[in-house]
Amino acid sequence: MRATLFPLDGPLRFLLLSSFLIPLGSFMVLPFMSVFLYERLGMGLGAVGVVLAVASLVQFSGGIVGGALADRIGLRRTMLWALIIRTAGFVGLLLGLRWPPLAVGALVLTCCGAALYLPANKAYLVHGVDDERRPAFLAAGNAALNAGMAVGPLVAGPFVLSSPGWLFVSVTALFVLVTAGHARLPAARVGESGGQSAGQGLLAGVAALPFAANALAFYLYFHFQHFLAVYAVERATSTFYSLVLLLCFTLVIVVQPLASGLIRRMPYATALAAGFTGLAAGLAVLAIGTRPALLAGGALITLGDIVLFLKNDLEALHRSPRSDAVVFGQQRLAAGLGACASGVLGGQVYGLTEQAGNTGWFWLLAAAQCVLLPLLLLALRERPARHPTPLMTTTKER
Repeated sequence: MRATLFPLDGPLRFLLLSSFLIPLGSFMVLPFMSVFLYERLGMGLGAVGVVLAVASLVQFSGGIVGGALADRIGLRRTMLWALIIRTAGFVGLLLGLRWPPLAVGALVLTCCGAALYLPANKAYLVHGVDDERRPAFLAAGNAALNAGMAVGPLVAGPFVLSSPGWLFVSVTALFVLVTAGHARLPAARVGESGGQSAGQGLLAGVAALPFAANALAFYLYFHFQHFLAVYAVERATSTFYSLVLLLCFTLVIVVQPLASGLIRRMPYATALAAGFTGLAAGLAVLAIGTRPALLAGGALITLGDIVLFLKNDLEALHRSPRSDAVVFGQQRLAAGLGACASGVLGGQVYGLTEQAGNTGWFWLLAAAQCVLLPLLLLALRERPARHPTPLMTTTKER
């Protein structure tokens, strides 16, 4: 791993540091927004749910717009504008303490910034990197991202309700500094396919199987993401739930970079089978409902997703003729569709099992879907790659 990543030049070191700092600042605020909107601003729970659903859909699915924008104006400029928009969103949250309706628009604005930023960030990170080293760079970026997501709530938890003003000021200042650093990045060169495909549709050249597999993986994973909190707190404590999340973040940070080379070499069908099997096993274990089962289930689900999320991105890059940024944007759209479907359908099913008095069935039904739904992907499998080596770049960023 060290030999693959190093030596890193200054821009890549800064980008990996930013991949930690940006989710650190974001997750000092975003995980607490439901509590903040409900308790601090007095919104009803129904309204809070709608706001968070819209924000999540924008943050994930808006990535396809971010990819197209990066294809048109360049990676560095897209990241810079995304950070400016996101910084404005955190300023809006600060002002929302005086005028609560502004907080809703500010939250959506921060999600718009996130949607624009991530495809360009990933594309810049792997720009000019050969196929063998790409998994390591993507895994390192994912590790930095998850580290920031894990640390952010721990830092902000004591202050989000008692001193939200100072918290929002601190996060805004952090984003101002990160934005200034991005302004000094050298311009990356966009690949020939990016320049020639700038006028194409958002879904032109989409890699059908990785797109569908990514949507399905996020649909199944977000059963865990959306509903574990309610399930775990009933059987343990909120502190124990935080411990489960910390275990999951730690596994991504440690295991994915180490396993990135193995995941790259793994045949795609094998990766899909291994990933969905891990999801199925983890979801089934959660149905037991004990504390050890919550830890074991979370670990198995995370290991399955470590394989699925990375391999789907790598396969999409290999199969699509579009630029890296557009491909990452298309994969984010798939993630958003899957996460949204999980919230809508999973919420109904969880409610039914709760009314029946046994929410353990919810996890067993989700596990059964991990076995049955991937069979639908067989109709899309084994389409040949459109080009053997994705994005060997020659054209300068505009």
